Amino acid sequence: MTYRTLISATELLALEKQHQALLLIDCSFDLADTTAGERAWREQHLPGAHYLHLDRDTCGPMTGSNGRHPLPERDAFAARMRLLGLRRETQVVAYDRQGGPYAAHLWWMLRWLGHEAVAVLDGGVAAWTAAGGPLSSHEPPTPQAGDFIPGASLSPLIAADALQARLGTLRLIDARAAERFRGEVEPLDKQAGHIPGASNRFFKDNLGADGRFKPAAELRAAFAALLPPHAPENVVHQCGSGVTACHNLLAMEHAGLAGSALYAGSWSEWSSDPARPIAKG
Repeated sequence: MTYRTLISATELLALEKQHQALLLIDCSFDLADTTAGERAWREQHLPGAHYLHLDRDTCGPMTGSNGRHPLPERDAFAARMRLLGLRRETQVVAYDRQGGPYAAHLWWMLRWLGHEAVAVLDGGVAAWTAAGGPLSSHEPPTPQAGDFIPGASLSPLIAADALQARLGTLRLIDARAAERFRGEVEPLDKQAGHIPGASNRFFKDNLGADGRFKPAAELRAAFAALLPPHAPENVVHQCGSGVTACHNLLAMEHAGLAGSALYAGSWSEWSSDPARPIAKG
């Protein structure tokens, strides 16, 4: 069986018992302490899990005008994944300790490379241990390089200029906290506010009290209320830097609302250009 959105801890345990080819990636990260995620991985992680650092491994160089977490070159990221052993048939499972935003970012990036067999561990490390899954402090051995070659992207992407030209014709969903969306605070970027016409859906609203994603039907109803008159393929997701927006993309995909796009530069790129319009409130 191929998992394409979420995988539960019990499902992952079952796959491991079947000795299915798996690639486990720990994506834990903390924007306020960029070494914390890797430290946590070194202390304890799912057995065999490799670590990918948000800034070092899954982002490209910043120019000052391309946002805080720009996408890397597609071929360079594919090469990085091959070094971890990625093959076309490999089931990838990404997880983190923060409710899934960094794992969802890797989920989106692998789909961007055309890799379909990628899922996020629902509930992350907490769900894994609650299900009886073991943890390890042993760094996994260097894997044999895989033969993965990028294919057609499964994740639509839109650039800033194209988005600006289509404002008013797309449904734009912003994944940041409500106070940042309204422009009341801005701890990270050059200006406060949001892209005109955007709706706000804080990514943490996709989770239940147990840290797992809400049921697909509940997510579908919540997002469907934001969409009219737009179909999912006319929806663009963004956030501060293109990371937590992937959480909303994953939630929609899991809910059966497939086909929406990511504006990867997000508010950090948009607000760096004083010529672009902004809104508050």
